Amino acid sequence: MAAAPVWSVDPRTGNPREQVAVEATAEEVDRAVRAAHAVRESLADRTVRAAFLRIAADLLTEAGEHVIEAADAETALGPARLTGELARTAAQLRAFAEVVDEGAYLDIHIDHADATRTPPWPDLRRYKIPLGVVAVYAASNFPLAFSVPGGDTASALAAGCPVVVKAHPDHPATSELC
Repeated sequence: MAAAPVWSVDPRTGNPREQVAVEATAEEVDRAVRAAHAVRESLADRTVRAAFLRIAADLLTEAGEHVIEAADAETALGPARLTGELARTAAQLRAFAEVVDEGAYLDIHIDHADATRTPPWPDLRRYKIPLGVVAVYAASNFPLAFSVPGGDTASALAAGCPVVVKAHPDHPATSELC
């Protein structure tokens, strides 16, 4: 069965703008998740993760004019609203980078051994670790802040989890650009 085309549509007219992609098959989704799982070690270094988030914010900001143009063409939300959303999204990426640098999210606890307790207390150490690939489903009403580059993606990457995004069908060109 042939994959269905994904079209960017102008919400003001209902007319197709351009074919952006084709829908992924189940096999392609499986390959994407497996590929994301295979590169999870590249997110292990907190310094690399923080830099990655900052670079993503910088690239999003640099492409802002094109991103806002595409998002407006697909959502009719208007440049003023989308400019604010783009700034919010870049700020989210940078804020998560700061959290990664600071490290408190790891919730590190060290309980030293205490042989005088009954029963004796062993040396216990605990911290949070990433568990694996995160699926992000983009929202229709926020083509940036809750979409490909949004807070769900940023938080997963900050935690050290690779991400596979299901772009929203109402803004595929914006998602592809991001």
